[in-house]
Amino acid sequence: MRLKLILLAALFPSLALAWPWSTDMMNQPSIKPQEGEMRIFPQRSIPVQGIPTQVANREEAKPLRNPYKATAASLKKGKTLFKIYCSACHGLTGKADSPVSAKIGAISLVDSYVQENLTEGWVWGTITFGSYVMPAYGVPTGKRGSNDLSVEERWHVVNYVRNGLVNDSMKSTVAGM
Repeated sequence: MRLKLILLAALFPSLALAWPWSTDMMNQPSIKPQEGEMRIFPQRSIPVQGIPTQVANREEAKPLRNPYKATAASLKKGKTLFKIYCSACHGLTGKADSPVSAKIGAISLVDSYVQENLTEGWVWGTITFGSYVMPAYGVPTGKRGSNDLSVEERWHVVNYVRNGLVNDSMKSTVAGM
């Protein structure tokens, strides 16, 4: 009888693949990278990306200082993100000169009020939590959405709005003359 089973297994190897232990590794429990709820990081763990920020609204963000210097690399990242997320409403120049600016009440980001009176933290908080018509582009805690910017990305946009946008706006004005 045993010899018949060995002969049968040798002649029909596909039968051996159907045995229950042949798929054990394929059916084991596993967690996919973005599956389920995020777990809280263990105490004393070091974040490898971004800067943890604990603010509940843009008013609390007002005193925050930008941890990223306005380097050429930061301004380049900020400009790219500005074009993607902000220019539809604020215009490529930041002067609220896009086709939808007047319809939704977008403000000019190159005006002296924005450049001189609003803190970097306030601008970051507005990007994070949104305003009356502006959507929020990132919540510092909780789940991220598809349009959310990371904490670092939002600071790069702040760098561009405060340091690069005015220069780019002046260049486009001179070029248009």
